[in-house]
Amino acid sequence: METERPGGILQRFAFRQEDGYLESTTNIPEQHEFLVRLALEPGRQRLAALFSEVGHGHNHDEHATKERGSHGGPLLVHADGLVELSIFETGVSPRFRLYFLDNSGQSATPPPAEAVTLKTVRPDGDEEIFHFRQEYDYLESPAPIPEPHAFEARLLIEQEDGRQCLVGSFTEAEHLHAHHGEGQDHHHHTHAHDHEHHQGSGLVGWLRGNFAHSHDIAEQVDSVMESSAKGIRALKISLVGLGITALLQVLVVLYSGSVALLADTIHNFADAATSIPLWIAFALARRGANRHFTYGYGKAEDVAGVIIVGVIFFSACVAGYEAVLKFINPEPMEHLGWVAMAALIGFVGNEAVAVYRIRVGRQIGSAALIADGQHSRVDGFTSLSVLIGVIGAWLGFPLADPIVGIGITIAILFIVKDAARAVWQRLIDGIEPEILDEIAHAPSHIAGVQAVRSVRARWSGHKVYSDVTIAVDPDLTVRVADAIAREVERSLRTHVRLLGEVVVRVTL
Repeated sequence: METERPGGILQRFAFRQEDGYLESTTNIPEQHEFLVRLALEPGRQRLAALFSEVGHGHNHDEHATKERGSHGGPLLVHADGLVELSIFETGVSPRFRLYFLDNSGQSATPPPAEAVTLKTVRPDGDEEIFHFRQEYDYLESPAPIPEPHAFEARLLIEQEDGRQCLVGSFTEAEHLHAHHGEGQDHHHHTHAHDHEHHQGSGLVGWLRGNFAHSHDIAEQVDSVMESSAKGIRALKISLVGLGITALLQVLVVLYSGSVALLADTIHNFADAATSIPLWIAFALARRGANRHFTYGYGKAEDVAGVIIVGVIFFSACVAGYEAVLKFINPEPMEHLGWVAMAALIGFVGNEAVAVYRIRVGRQIGSAALIADGQHSRVDGFTSLSVLIGVIGAWLGFPLADPIVGIGITIAILFIVKDAARAVWQRLIDGIEPEILDEIAHAPSHIAGVQAVRSVRARWSGHKVYSDVTIAVDPDLTVRVADAIAREVERSLRTHVRLLGEVVVRVTL
């Protein structure tokens, strides 16, 4: 057995046979703060265990901390080496990732994905089985990990003889994920709940929290939905469903003259219409690069984003104009029952689309499609708000109708604000700080990289294009430096899920 103390001080311990156990022949010097490596079969020096002991942890296993890998996850011992079990959630819903290492700690080829399963057991006894798929040099669970993240995880690997071997287990506490400023040594920076934004307080916060929902291109589409036939089919069916819902509402608008219902109907048409330029952008992007467009057609998505913002802003202007007009010149609302029915139609139609999108999104592992389903669900409840205008008219308060119309207009303006900010960032080659941090830290996992000199990145459609400069030992040959650069690119593709083209430059 070998211990390694802070500063790299090593000490080896030999063992003697005692009654039913082995005991070290020498005492352990103070302080008890070291990394332990236990090796079996002296001829092979096979690593059997790896853990950290921090200060006087005598016979108190609950205070010992498992050694963690380069991605921040605990290291578990299996038959052929080590496996790091981490949770990845940068820009996507949380998923399990398994990184396999040999006995020397170097990256190893994972076993077949179908041979690996992971079972989570929550405090209430609820169990869930996760399967895996091959991704680059690691395995990843297609199914996202539901909140809350409080469970015991048990990793099992099927052996050649068909037996399932329990590799190990660990307990995951709520939000036990490394964030910026924490766990920097692990270079693992997950970002739980990136989709949540500050909503503000008071009336503005209430409107934003209950009505605003972003039309950011990154939120609506990811590489999974684009490449999956199931996701495209869901997009088509959703478009038809929203269109039918809006058309039914138009018929009632013609009978009732409800401004609030008109505002909601215009919004539903805008939601359906924004899928069209995005669809065209996807078709262009599939053509790939050519002599005229050497970077491909990824920027077509940004052009589609401008169109989307314009359509949503136009719908807000029309709805607001009609509401103010009715506020100045109030007219009695007719066919109140029809208006109420149309509001219910809007709710049922949007909720059906929401349920379908969320179900398909979970099947294909698309966080964007799930977010679109949640977006449709919010639209459904917005349709129900029209009922307030109907109730007001029934109670003899006709101004309730234009007031609700103005409220929906404000909600649409919140959407315009969020969408315009996202599109503007894309147009001027902006990038999220957390993605840049992932790119900057990925090379640190590669042996031979002395420093990261510079990092640049930008979006092109739904892909991130990056330029990274690393420093290496000036005495290395060109062949070795080139091999390090290739390993850095491989590490970048492992850590940055939506990475497109990447250029790795080597300097001394």
